[in-house]
Amino acid sequence: MKFARVIGTLVATRKYTGLEGVKFLVIQPLDKHRQPDGEPIIAADATRQAGPGELVFVVASREAALALNPPFVPVDQAIVGIVDDVDDAPPTDDTDTATWLRRDSGD
Repeated sequence: MKFARVIGTLVATRKYTGLEGVKFLVIQPLDKHRQPDGEPIIAADATRQAGPGELVFVVASREAALALNPPFVPVDQAIVGIVDDVDDAPPTDDTDTATWLRRDSGD
């Protein structure tokens, strides 16, 4: 997974079977410092909720094809999460880019 920023939308008048109702968004891939990394690309929005300006998680390749329902539709990039908050501590080369938090169910 990588960070990206949604910078626009794409309108498709015809879509492959299985992609009806899926939004296509223009995203700017980001590096670990959340700075632009490469050219903007198109991603299918598996969350169906992302919009311009949002920081998102993106997967590519086979994982992108599996992120949508039905799976294995022909997409190269898929948005699988919207980022709520980022710890602004400066990253280092030996620091993970994401930390998983476990929340107790209260049982």
